[in-house]
Amino acid sequence: MPQNRFYNAFDLQEWDSARKPDYRSPFQIDRDRIIHAHAFRKLQSKTQVFLSGEYDFYRTRLTHSMEVAQIGRSICHYLLSRGEPLGEDFFIDPDLVEACCLAHDMGHPPFGHSGERTLQELMKRRGGFEGNAQTLHLLCETIYQNESGVKGMQPTRALLDGVLKYKKLYTEFATPPLHHFIYDSQGPVRDWVLGGTRLPGPLLRGEALNHFKSVECQIMDWADDAAYSLNDIVDGVRAGFLTVERVERWAGAEAVGAPEQRQLDSLFDAIRKDRLESTFSKKIGAFIQACRLKPRENFMSEKTNRYRFELLVDEAALQEAAFFKKMANDIIFESPQLEQLEHKARVILMALYHAVWENYAERNERVIRILPRSVSRLIEAEKTQDGKARRICDFLSGQTDGMVVRTYRRLFDPEFGSFRDLS
Repeated sequence: MPQNRFYNAFDLQEWDSARKPDYRSPFQIDRDRIIHAHAFRKLQSKTQVFLSGEYDFYRTRLTHSMEVAQIGRSICHYLLSRGEPLGEDFFIDPDLVEACCLAHDMGHPPFGHSGERTLQELMKRRGGFEGNAQTLHLLCETIYQNESGVKGMQPTRALLDGVLKYKKLYTEFATPPLHHFIYDSQGPVRDWVLGGTRLPGPLLRGEALNHFKSVECQIMDWADDAAYSLNDIVDGVRAGFLTVERVERWAGAEAVGAPEQRQLDSLFDAIRKDRLESTFSKKIGAFIQACRLKPRENFMSEKTNRYRFELLVDEAALQEAAFFKKMANDIIFESPQLEQLEHKARVILMALYHAVWENYAERNERVIRILPRSVSRLIEAEKTQDGKARRICDFLSGQTDGMVVRTYRRLFDPEFGSFRDLS
């Protein structure tokens, strides 16, 4: 197979230290290291929309990530099939895009967006919490961390840039944001990803820097949108949240035009004829084929082809995805059942954070060691309160739904717990 000229040595360089090469390409190594990581396996028990483990057919963060990876790879193959500017020796690497897609949600905490909002509140004055920033933190710092000093997975520059959905630092905003930022400590990673080039002034204004993404990151982002905008609807119907009657009431209060009415008619027909899976699978295919490439020029385009092209998506597909996302948000995410999950997440994570904080950051006398020894050592090694808070946040965000509930019950439920129940 001819060498892929789309990527150069700049794209393949590895963060922190060089890896030992083998029979795989650098991007295949990236992908394989993600798949075999403990943090990736934990996604099987983290909430996507509905609480993981409640029913077998709901999507979890793991199955969602697998679907995003499939869509991302398919977009790469579709773009290549269109020909120019791509060709057999000049193409967007599907292994790289697959790795970006598999990794994109690894930093998200238990209880889905409910858990993320709680950690954002807890960390507001200590550098913030953001699921995408936490993914970057995992890849560079904690994914293979051990007591011998090993950190991160030595990812390639192209992989780090591919998951760097947002590039603006927490304190680069005028007021502390709730989301769409990376941690201040990740400034050196951003600088390295961009080759140490000074950022142009216009990119520092507003959200401009957060919209400046490599083409692989754009593909991952659209694959993510395609997956959850459609699949949340499928899960919502199967769970009984979305019925024809409930959607009709919702649509009656919305400004529904002709395109949206066609989408509603298609949804209703699929529900009534029990063809939901096949109908929405076809929509995913249409979303893939809504993609094309466009040349662009910017301060990075001379360094790498990853910034010489941008992904364009047909407006009709963008509007359909936005329509289904709004439907899911209004009917499912703002339902009493999901609001109850939000309350549960808040109670559990708040209680655990404060219990750990009191024992490891505030107490001067002997600490009651309520955490695994490896986690305790990391917290105790931090010299600042902000550093300790980040380590506590790392611990909580790395828990699965089940793990965090069991930890909460062991600490606060007198009827629960035994020496055997230590995980």
